[in-house]
Amino acid sequence: MSSTLGPPANGGQHKIFIVEHLDPELEQWSELEYKTIAEECHASGAQFWLTSVPPSLPLPKSLQDKQAEGFKVEQRGVEEIFAEKKETVCLLDPSATKELGPEDGKQFTVFLFGGILGDDPPRDRTSELRKKGFQGRRLGPVQMTTDTAVRVTRIVVQNGTPLDKIPYVDYPELKIDEHESTQMPFRYVATEKGEPVMPKGMRELIKLDSEKGFGELL
Repeated sequence: MSSTLGPPANGGQHKIFIVEHLDPELEQWSELEYKTIAEECHASGAQFWLTSVPPSLPLPKSLQDKQAEGFKVEQRGVEEIFAEKKETVCLLDPSATKELGPEDGKQFTVFLFGGILGDDPPRDRTSELRKKGFQGRRLGPVQMTTDTAVRVTRIVVQNGTPLDKIPYVDYPELKIDEHESTQMPFRYVATEKGEPVMPKGMRELIKLDSEKGFGELL
């Protein structure tokens, strides 16, 4: 796996990565992404928060178990939590005019993602957060899954690696069986072998749902 995924050069202390959950449900693929984000943030010394979670939405056990490792679940939204500290929050926004850079790791302590970033085609759900006045940065021109967006942001702001120095693989084809494959419509961080970094269990889930078509999986 690429060295860009290793321990952060500057440490993850005081960094909070937040996904504002904008769906009334939590699908299995979101569970895998959130679990991976929680694990990677914990390993880097940062925190992962899931906000705007309705009390009626039960969290799967795999995520409940992560609450002992810096994963925090909030019913409140980011706007309420950081009402007096908006200047500390960076919204990862595909429509932003400025790209994320290592210097943003010094300017911001909170990095906010509007779920679901991995829509195909994008539905610009981040616009709901954009209207709340948070400063925005973009992660390049190609759509990413939510876990990839958080992973890339951590690499930039914690490791100090510029966006254009991170190894990527765009629109990879995943082999379903001997005769069939499916193309993923996203950008991923690449391993040293050029394979997309994906949550554990995601490939199997995609294969199970391949007969439905990827649109239905989302």
